[in-house]
Amino acid sequence: MIHSTKHAVTITVISLFLMTLTGCQKPEGPAQKAGKAIDQGAAKAGEQIQKAGDSLENAAKDRP
Repeated sequence: MIHSTKHAVTITVISLFLMTLTGCQKPEGPAQKAGKAIDQGAAKAGEQIQKAGDSLENAAKDRP
């Protein structure tokens, strides 16, 4: 019985610790928002570059 009580206490302590870590997250600041926007823009540009490269590759294959 003592063994299961120790497990219950350990699980409770770990759960409380994890909840406090997730609750302490600060809201995003302007620099973080700008960084995310830049990342998204770079990802979209990369996709467009990939599409353009695929189109060029397909055009080169179709050429006799």
